[in-house]
Amino acid sequence: MDRRPPFAGLRGTPEALFGHLKTPCYVLDRAALRRNGEILAGVAERTGCKILLAQKAFSNYDLYPDLAPYLAGTEASGLYEARLGFEEMPGKEVHVFCGAYREDEFDELLRYAGHIVFNSPRQLQKFGPRAKAAGKQVGLRINPERSTQEGHAIYDPCAPGSRLGVTRAVWERKMDESLVALLDGLHFHTLCEQDSDALEATLEAVEGKFGDVLPKMKWLNFGGGHHITRPGYDIPRLERCVRRAREKWGVEVYLEPGEAVALNAGYFAARVLDLVENGDVKIAILDASAACHMPDVLEMPYRPPVYGAGEGDYVYQLTGPTCLAGDVIGDYGFEKPLKEGDLVLFGDMAIYTTCKNNTFNGMPLPSIYALDGTGGTKLLARFGYADFKGRLGGRPG
Repeated sequence: MDRRPPFAGLRGTPEALFGHLKTPCYVLDRAALRRNGEILAGVAERTGCKILLAQKAFSNYDLYPDLAPYLAGTEASGLYEARLGFEEMPGKEVHVFCGAYREDEFDELLRYAGHIVFNSPRQLQKFGPRAKAAGKQVGLRINPERSTQEGHAIYDPCAPGSRLGVTRAVWERKMDESLVALLDGLHFHTLCEQDSDALEATLEAVEGKFGDVLPKMKWLNFGGGHHITRPGYDIPRLERCVRRAREKWGVEVYLEPGEAVALNAGYFAARVLDLVENGDVKIAILDASAACHMPDVLEMPYRPPVYGAGEGDYVYQLTGPTCLAGDVIGDYGFEKPLKEGDLVLFGDMAIYTTCKNNTFNGMPLPSIYALDGTGGTKLLARFGYADFKGRLGGRPG
């Protein structure tokens, strides 16, 4: 297991490596992605499971060739991600789960996805026969009603009243023999940045609720949220869970992590625009925004690591330049005072950033670079005014 801290892969200081880049910008680390891939591939090899990239967390397809050797394919949350996985990781499996599918998109979806998972008996009844006729693997998402989240209710699919997945009570009322006959597999997704003890508890609940159904299935998808590549993650327990499911129910097992694929595999470079004070609070206003460029900082909430920041005596609240009063990244201690123009480098910025960012306040979308093994950077994407304006109008049809 890779137990290195988030910035251990940098060969030089942030200013030396990224000082020539216009900020703000993302820098994706190819070597770190491959290290994560090696860990995931090891799990797959030892257990016989298949591991997919959940594109909702990381969808920078320029780097899919770096990941493809280690993965069985991609997981999508809808039509566009399914098409992206089909086109950019050719020859690999494409799985899709969506809370509800659209009639006007479903036939196109069938062109890309090999596994289609439904969220309700009604959607299974409506689209399942068409998927089967097209030769696709058909699945249904289940809700084992076993919450393992602590403090992240927004990410808990097992919370009371959740719209995600079929409870056993709904199964008993809605799943007649004709619908069960359509199924090739079951899918559950209950975790969020968690260790394998949470998976073990969830798997016990799955067995308690659906253990009688599973022997009739070809596969079982454990979903995502497994922090497999995080230092200290209990991989042996994960592997026991996979083997148990395969041996007990005779199913093929899928995992679809997103964060684990690109964990600690990217950076976000910003510069200090201004320094202000309010009472005892020293504030550094950056050219980067939590609301626009790293939304999980506010939604999760999440505190990204900063290069060189720790228990230093010079504490600054790092903030964005937008009008949102809460556009605050967090408080960080530095060894020396910050000054205007200083480069601030955030770690673990490959996940839920480029795929979630936005142009609130007219903030520009940051450029995206790839970092190679020698410390060189390659531009992958650059954005400008046309990207901001074009998504707001002027493109009929």
